[in-house]
This record gives sequence, structure tokens and C-alpha cells, in this order.
Amino acid sequence: MKAYPELERRFGRMANLAGAGAVLHWDWATMMPSGGAEARAEQLAELSLICHEMLTDHGLGDLLDQAEAEGEELDNWQRANLHEMRHHFSHATGVPADLVAALSKATSASEMVWREARPRSDFDAFAKAFKPVLSLVRQKAAAKGEALGCAPYDALIDGYDPGVRMAEIDVVFADLAAFLPDFLAAVLARQSAAPEPVPLVGPFPAEAQRTLGVGLMERLGFDFDHGRLDVSHHPFCGGVSEDVRITTRYDEADFASGLMAVLHETGHALYERGLPKAWRAQPVGNARSMSVHESQSLLIEMQACRSLEFLRFAAPLIRAAFAPHLDISGAAFEAENLHRLATRVAPGMIRVDADEVTYPAHILLRYRIEKVMLSGELPVDDLPGAWNEGMVELLGVAPANHAEGCLQDIHWAGGDIGYFPSYTLGAMIAAQLFDAACRAEAAIMPGIAAGDFAPLLGWLREAIHGQGSLYSSPALIERATGRRLDAAVFKGHLERRYLT
Repeated sequence: MKAYPELERRFGRMANLAGAGAVLHWDWATMMPSGGAEARAEQLAELSLICHEMLTDHGLGDLLDQAEAEGEELDNWQRANLHEMRHHFSHATGVPADLVAALSKATSASEMVWREARPRSDFDAFAKAFKPVLSLVRQKAAAKGEALGCAPYDALIDGYDPGVRMAEIDVVFADLAAFLPDFLAAVLARQSAAPEPVPLVGPFPAEAQRTLGVGLMERLGFDFDHGRLDVSHHPFCGGVSEDVRITTRYDEADFASGLMAVLHETGHALYERGLPKAWRAQPVGNARSMSVHESQSLLIEMQACRSLEFLRFAAPLIRAAFAPHLDISGAAFEAENLHRLATRVAPGMIRVDADEVTYPAHILLRYRIEKVMLSGELPVDDLPGAWNEGMVELLGVAPANHAEGCLQDIHWAGGDIGYFPSYTLGAMIAAQLFDAACRAEAAIMPGIAAGDFAPLLGWLREAIHGQGSLYSSPALIERATGRRLDAAVFKGHLERRYLT
């Protein structure tokens, strides 16, 4: 067995370079002065190009062939690692190196423009920077599709969720599209018959919000010796498993938005920290897929931290955080009211602030638009009109400006087309995993009520985090829950939370 160890060595080097790029990107999003953008774009492009050249080296293909011929000598983890190596190789070899470099530079420039364009609601400025990105993404999708033998958009999805195709997503999304309108109407009718929750009136100082967020992160199990919390234009989780960087953004009129973003990104971070330590420098040690990754953030934010049990624990901490700054007397900051606010359903403009019931509609809109934008059926200049029409159709609301419309997300500016389906697939997986976890471990909900997430985190470490990419996503979910992904579990969760 000679080829396999050499493959591990090479992929270990690529992992280190990718990790350096991840930390550079975090710095770009949080601390880099605007004048450093051009140099940073060059640095990130160079790292991407080096990794691409290493991954597409003809010798690597020969090593993969040899190692696959030696497969009987490998253990289960090594065989799974070899499978993941081949997947990475297949994706990379379909894309020319000059396209990789060009796309890296174009997305860096586009993201910088997006930062300025979004608060100004300046779609024209964004469109000018985004058009070259979309053109390059189309080229990448076409090249990958040809190499992988699938449709261009399927090839992009496969980069985030290996093995997932539009045909599968279409069935799931059609099911949700049929279920949600009547369900939403029933939820809104039930809410209208009940007293309105008491609104929370600020201002809520950003520093007090940060202190509250840090305290809850520690309760969840976040290790600040191996991570940070910072501020960026759009919340994200980055860095590497040993040094996880998460960000949020604060609104002094609405602390819940920033806090829920912190809890969401902490879910991502806990997954990264729980990946198998022995395999972190190898593909098999990576997170299984973006839908599984999103399931971990949504499980923490939506399933656990919007529960009445959690909010009964958190309410005194929330009151203590803001007591020095405003009047916290009365019912507004009581757990039951906080829970009613946290589970309030209302069609709105902003995806990251959407409730569980309306959130899938936001993803349905982006999924529809991505497909026609990639195919060329929807020109970039027509994006705002298509967006606004879709919002009215799916949610009955229309954006007042581009900032709360098609400019609200950073994903397209960064060339991340094919990513959005992962959010709704992740919500479904989260519901199924949390249901299975609570059935398997009776201490989980009492623990959450006491601010002790160890029982839940322990179950996730064993069932999901520690498995890395040893199994395919369907196999991982079935092993953890006893059945394949089933939309009925997600629907059942929604019905219990919002109609009972």
C-alpha cells in the first residue's frame, strides 16, 4: 500500500492551505480595512489556484487509481477517505485553473461592492459587479456538469450536497409548497385569535447583546480557547475546526435577531469542533454536506433555543443583560412572552429573520431564481422584478427596496449558487435528528431547561459530528434516526409547535 499514504500527505497539505484561506476570508469580512481588498483578493485567488493545481495534478489521478486498486488493504475510514478524495478530484478536474483564479477575484470584488450596495439599496452597482461573477459561475457549472455527467445546476448543488439532484429537491419542495399555504393560514388564524405578545422595547446596547450571546455560547458548549465571536455584514461560521470563527450583526432595536444568529452560528461551530480529530486534515474528516451542516445550526437555533424550556432558562439571563439599560419590569421579558415572540409567525422580507413556517418560502424563491438565472432565462437586470413577484406569490409581501429584497443575502455576490436548497433540507434534517435525539436520550429536554446542553451535544457528537464524512448523507441520517429523511417529521414538528 504505497499510493494511499501519499494521497493523505497531499490532501493534508491542501487542507492547511484551505484553512489559511478560511482565516484570511474571516479577516476580510471582519477586520480588514477596505483599502486591503485588492491585495486580499490576490492572496485568496493565489491560495485557491495553488490548491486547484495540487488537486488537478495528473499524478494525483494516478495515485487515486492505484489506491483504489489497493482498496482491500484499507480500513473503513480510509476507504471512505479515498471516496471523498475522488469526489474532490472529479469536481476540480472539470474546471480550468484560469477560471478558478478569475472566479476567486471576481467574487472578492463583487462581495466588496455588495457591502456598499446593500445599505444604499443600489442594485445597479451590485449588478455591474455580479454580472461577471454569474458569467464565470455559468462556465464553472457547464464544465463541472460535463465532467460529472449531469446538468450544470446539478453540478453546483453536488459541490455542496454530494449526490443531491434537482429531481430530488423538486419533489421535496413541491411537497412543501403544497403543504405550507393552508398551514400558514391556519397558524395565522390561530395567532389572531390569541392576545398579542408584548413587544420588547429597546434600545439594546450592542455590548450587552454580545455579553449575553457569549454567555449562552458557553452554555451551549462553545470553547473560546478554540474560537471567536465577531461582527460582520452577514453572520457566518468560518475558520478551521481547531479555531472556529463565527460572526453576527447587532440591531440595537431588536436584540433577538443578533442573538438568534449567534445561536445559529454556534450550532455550525459545534459541528466543526466535533468532527473526528484524527481525520481533520483529510476529506473524510470534513462535515458531511451543507444540508447536514445547516441541520446542526437549525437544530440548535430552531429546535432547541426557540423551545419554551430553553427560554425559561434564558429569560433571567436576558433580563440581567439589559436591566442596567432599560426597564425590564412587566410581562415583556417573561419566558412565556419571549417564547411567543420567538415562535411568532409573520411573512416578512428578510430570510435570516424568518420564522420556521415562512422560511421555506424564502428558499423556494431563491431556488427558482437560481435555476433561471444560471440558465440565462433571467437576465441579471430583471432580478429585482422576478424577486418581488416571487415574494408576493409565495408570502404575500413586497419589498420596499432592494436592500430588503434581492440584495439581502451575500451568497450570490460570492458566487454561491446551488447552496440555498441546503437550508430547507437542513431544516428537515434538524427536525428529524432532534426528534430522534429526544427519543433516545431522556435527559435532553430537562438539560435544556437547566441550561445544560451536554446530553444533546453528546448525542450529536456520537451520531453526527464524530462521523465526519464516513457515510453518505442519506446513510448518516438513517443510522442516526432509524429512517431515511422524511418530510412528515418536519411537518409534524411544525404542527405541534404552532397548532397545539
